[in-house]
Amino acid sequence: MNAPVNSPKLYDCRDAFAATLERLAAEDETIVAVCNDSVGSSKLGGFKEKFPDRLINVGIAEQNMVGVGAGLANGGRLPYVCGAAPFLTGRSLEQIKADIAYSNANVKLVGISSGMAYGELGPTHHSIEDFAWMRVLPNLPVIAPCDRIETAAAVEWAASYSGPCFLRLSRVGVPDLLPEGHKFELGKANLLRQGSDVTLIANGTLTHRMMKAAEILAERGINARVLNLATVRPIDEAAIIAAANETGAIVTAEEHSVFGGLGSAVAEVVVDHAPVPMKRLGVPGIFAPTGSAEFLLDEFGMAPSAIADAAEALIKRKQA
Repeated sequence: MNAPVNSPKLYDCRDAFAATLERLAAEDETIVAVCNDSVGSSKLGGFKEKFPDRLINVGIAEQNMVGVGAGLANGGRLPYVCGAAPFLTGRSLEQIKADIAYSNANVKLVGISSGMAYGELGPTHHSIEDFAWMRVLPNLPVIAPCDRIETAAAVEWAASYSGPCFLRLSRVGVPDLLPEGHKFELGKANLLRQGSDVTLIANGTLTHRMMKAAEILAERGINARVLNLATVRPIDEAAIIAAANETGAIVTAEEHSVFGGLGSAVAEVVVDHAPVPMKRLGVPGIFAPTGSAEFLLDEFGMAPSAIADAAEALIKRKQA
């Protein structure tokens, strides 16, 4: 499937999350939303208006928020626990480990404004460690949808999944990449573009940049495969191994540190099953500075043209 690359409209995935959650809540009275004084940034205003007795705002107390979510799940409710990604994960890691993952509580954790979406607020508000923190925990699927369509599908999937999960959602506008009606499958990669010379792998906000990079490479006579790997854990090993065997080189890009995130997860599969040259693009093990998300991604070598350059260099290395 060759997905559309240049969409005339950009969408905020939080809107798709909120609309889907409201629809699901109308169908299932056990669904509740829990937030940390983030009704606005989590786009829960409509939920609050429609279901005022099913939204619990615990205030700026993320550890307590996760515990409340676990208690609600133990009482038979289906909680979506929402908060800014850096604070939901960083402040509450012990509670997520013990109360959610270890207890296998049926809680849906929703990290809002992930990556460097809060770029202008600086390093304390960047969430560039959450993949690493979350994917190391047993029982906890880690999911970063690439567009509004996949976001809606993942939120709906989460409601039917018996167990905890972590949804990583940005506020940065992205175009549609997947077709309307797309069904989310845990641990299944989406092949967005077929190619034989190199594979570009991303998720979340970086996926459409990979598609643009593939277009640039095509103009250079290079045929790039593009995989959307929304599920970081469990990861689609079969798709990665096939990409390694069939294209011989892999570039990953992520709005996250290069340590412990998507690139590391892909590299673990590659080194175990199909060693090929790889390039991992991301934040290079530093505290990302203050600046817009778009500026910072470009600054760290993830502009589409820079991704294309990295892929071309990797192909030359493969051929050497």
